[in-house]
Amino acid sequence: MAFNPARNAALAMMCSLVLAGCGPSYSPDSYDSAAVQKANAVDQGVIIGARAVGVTDNGSTGAITGAAAGGIAGSQLPGSGATSALGALGGSLIGSVVGRSSEKIVGATTAFEYIVRKTDDKLISVTQQDEKPLTVGTKVLVIAGPQARIVVDYTVKLPDPPKPPAPKPPPTPPSVLEPEAP
Repeated sequence: MAFNPARNAALAMMCSLVLAGCGPSYSPDSYDSAAVQKANAVDQGVIIGARAVGVTDNGSTGAITGAAAGGIAGSQLPGSGATSALGALGGSLIGSVVGRSSEKIVGATTAFEYIVRKTDDKLISVTQQDEKPLTVGTKVLVIAGPQARIVVDYTVKLPDPPKPPAPKPPPTPPSVLEPEAP
């Protein structure tokens, strides 16, 4: 098969874009498989602040993928030895830049940063993607773990358990009768 630089560059770019789309999810409604069946601490709280923020991907997966694809494409240059090595090096560099840029563009998104006052009066911040932001004043659960999340408090308040009956006072000893005087 003849060397086709345009086809090889397009293939490298396509591989980078496909893998760049495999970015992380910042949704409170999806869990990474490694987080399933793990116990996480949960605190109750109230949202006291919310704002939209931008989230950017660091592009490392795209850079690695692009470098590999570019290196393979570049090594296909006609010739051998130094030409092939230089082609692979150049392809790796160009593929890395293209892959990183592609992943950053595809992985960039918006999310919401929430400030929550927990029941112990401590403040925490969690950033996550929501279709629409949670509103200030909403009672929430803060779920800790490798992928922290905030969800509307869906717990049910259970009635207080019945109090055990008060212990009966010990019986009073019978009074000692004093003998009557003669």
